[in-house]
Amino acid sequence: MDKQAELDNSILAKLQSSDDSALQQELDSLSCTHSDIVTLLAQYQTLSEQEDELFDAWYDSLCEDQLKVLKAFEIIRAHIEQQI
Repeated sequence: MDKQAELDNSILAKLQSSDDSALQQELDSLSCTHSDIVTLLAQYQTLSEQEDELFDAWYDSLCEDQLKVLKAFEIIRAHIEQQI
């Protein structure tokens, strides 16, 4: 199994759990700053509204830590949406 599949499987497991503490601990151990995360999320929001090819090229260029941040964002967002 490749790294991406392992990451996707761990993300699916975390989505099924409503406890985000393990996910938050994983994020806290990453080597990115708050400004890195804000920039990443702004790019994500902006590029997700653009042509698929542009978004796909950007997404494919992300490093593993950036992918973890985006997937964590989607998981936590899904948990918040379920609560509303």
